[in-house]
Amino acid sequence: MRKIVLAGFLSVFLMTACKKDDSVAEKSLEAQKLEFQARQLEIEKQKLAIEKEKMVYEAQKKADSISENKKARAAAENNSRPKVIRETRTIYRDRSSNSNSGGSSNGSYANNGSGTSQGTTQKKGWSKAAKGTVIGTVGGAAAGALIAKKNRGLGAVIGGVVGGATGYTIGRSQDRKDGRVQPR
Repeated sequence: MRKIVLAGFLSVFLMTACKKDDSVAEKSLEAQKLEFQARQLEIEKQKLAIEKEKMVYEAQKKADSISENKKARAAAENNSRPKVIRETRTIYRDRSSNSNSGGSSNGSYANNGSGTSQGTTQKKGWSKAAKGTVIGTVGGAAAGALIAKKNRGLGAVIGGVVGGATGYTIGRSQDRKDGRVQPR
């Protein structure tokens, strides 16, 4: 009988404890729902702020584009009008330079696109220095690989560096002689 009464009290105690936890659980569930809704509202506010910033950015971008187009049109109008140059310069050259007149050239411009410039001429294609570098690198790598018996890769690298440097210096000196590069 004692065990039955003890089991009854224990079951009543557990039932009341479960009821309290249910009400606490219900309250905490309601609090969680409110927290979740508050977070959702914050997220929506942030999304709206981002959208607002995006719209402002797009409007600014469009305004900048319009102003750039206006500037480009104004520049095109200014460039299409003929310009009158009203200044003259007198340039004196040394007798050792490449001038045909032997003295001064009054009323001319230094380099107006007609004639040759003093020292360098622009040529198309590879310079002799570039060709010498490529040929020297390939030849040096091949020779280095043949000479080095134990480590052919290292020999090729060293030979390529030495050959490339040698080819460059020889080609550069030829470019100086031809007038492609100004002498020192």
